[in-house]
Amino acid sequence: MDKRENILFSDIFDIKDVDRDGKKFDRVSRLNARSENYDMELTLDFNNELYPLEIGEKFSLVLASSLSLDGARDLDASGKKESWRERTEKNLADDYEYVMYGKVYKYDESSGSKVSVYASYGGLLMALEGDFRHLQNITVSENIYLLMRK
Repeated sequence: MDKRENILFSDIFDIKDVDRDGKKFDRVSRLNARSENYDMELTLDFNNELYPLEIGEKFSLVLASSLSLDGARDLDASGKKESWRERTEKNLADDYEYVMYGKVYKYDESSGSKVSVYASYGGLLMALEGDFRHLQNITVSENIYLLMRK
């Protein structure tokens, strides 16, 4: 796992299924994947027009609290949240093909040592489930970036 403070989770996932329950929207698909290193289960909505993914493909997924390479929060000179699209210096997003920004809305600890983290990225949902040790740095109401690359 990356040692920078802003990296909350990182692993490689193998896509097991896409649109298992049928397709609900034209440009959105839902994938189900399993991670290679931490044995995590991922369900993720993504824009299949911008970033097509298929069963059997692998991708790297990172959850980060900021895109700053030094781990600092994404604030401009006045202390306001800086838009990641307006940034001019190199940042974490430069190394990835697909980036979403959203908010953690639920953290479920009802399954013993397994926990589930739920986030919404503008209505595209993510559920990440596995051992609590790998998700303990994620908190409810936290804004997070999801970054992916094949």
